[in-house]
Amino acid sequence: MKFTVEQLKNITNGQILTAGDLPDASFNISTDTRTIQSGDIYLPLRGETFDGEQFINVAIENGAAGYFTTNPEHAPKNNAFAICVPDTKIAYLTIANYYKKCVNPVTIAITGSSGKTTTKEITSAIFSANRKTHKTHLNHNNEIGLCQTILSMPQDTAVLIVEMGMRGLGEIDLLAKYVEPNYAMITNIGTAHIGRLGSRENIAKAKCEIVNYMGRDGVLVTHYDELYKSALKDFKGQYIVINYDDYEKLSMTQTCSEFKYRNHKYTLYACGDHNVADALLAIETALQCGLGPEEIQSGLNNYKQIEKRFEETDINGIKIINDSYNANPDSMKAAIKTFIELFNGNKVLVIADMKELGTDEVKYHAEIGEFLNQYDNIKVITVGELAKNITAATKHVSKNFSDNREVAQELKKLPAGSVVFMKGSRSMKLEEIIDEMAK
Repeated sequence: MKFTVEQLKNITNGQILTAGDLPDASFNISTDTRTIQSGDIYLPLRGETFDGEQFINVAIENGAAGYFTTNPEHAPKNNAFAICVPDTKIAYLTIANYYKKCVNPVTIAITGSSGKTTTKEITSAIFSANRKTHKTHLNHNNEIGLCQTILSMPQDTAVLIVEMGMRGLGEIDLLAKYVEPNYAMITNIGTAHIGRLGSRENIAKAKCEIVNYMGRDGVLVTHYDELYKSALKDFKGQYIVINYDDYEKLSMTQTCSEFKYRNHKYTLYACGDHNVADALLAIETALQCGLGPEEIQSGLNNYKQIEKRFEETDINGIKIINDSYNANPDSMKAAIKTFIELFNGNKVLVIADMKELGTDEVKYHAEIGEFLNQYDNIKVITVGELAKNITAATKHVSKNFSDNREVAQELKKLPAGSVVFMKGSRSMKLEEIIDEMAK
């Protein structure tokens, strides 16, 4: 979306700083001097370790026609212009909100401790088969990603689907303020980011900020969890709770799940009860939006699992199931359960560190080791310092390694026909194991 300088001034309530006449043209907005195009307006952002305003001169050298600044004394030189605002991040969000109101799509927001991206992709598959749909790219679910998602939205978009992540209280409230969703989903209240928030009660409070700007016409869909009751006590919209007895599990294979929901049969081309749980949220939201079961299934037929989510690779007769997109204790247990139930053969689990679990991180890793003790005939390999606690707590034959290369060498010793499952936090880069094995 392009804007004139006058539009941006009015949208952000900014002050124009210029050494000459203002151009009449419309401009794209760029927040990155590395990818800025000639004629763009540079909007510098500030983070914990960087200040984009330090690169204003670089932006001008790279062709920026103008820029935003928080410094009213920062008068531009030559033919450039500047728009002075109190906070560039809020300016960016305000511009995105303005454009969203111009397009006026039905807006669906999704958050949760795990399963956000999967739920977003399933929801997008359903709606894309029936309406012009735009969604958050990958897991770009912070303020910057939100603005980029909205501002890249085609003007004929009918449905906007946004994923909302958070690391602390107030962050989803900020996103919700500028998104103003019509529908919202919370996938679950788990232990991801518990190191920052301290308790599941605080996590529930943070996730439920998604409803703060919905009003009486808003619709929230969740699974049952007692923690929602307190966190949603002031919500005035419609609240739909999905209980596990609301659906019937029909069959599940390594590639497909069949189930009934509201007396209609659905097929999801993904395995695992956790994926079905995500699909139920998307299906209920679609029903609330007026889509019928046949329309919903036509969209589900187009769903493809995200890269590094139960992604299957075969190397020298060893099958590798890569689920290393990310991990927390809840998603770890759900994925392990699915793998052990659905796959046969010599089963080996490669489990890496789970990050951002706070002061109880040792306990959460040990609980994974204890969780594994309910299963038989598996071998466990762990990677990382924290994962040593999994090795210490499990009854199974288990080795701990400090890096992925060592794990790859160990896996190369496995007999053909073995099946390996890999999961850990994204920062552990478990895909390196596959690359090393393929050499």
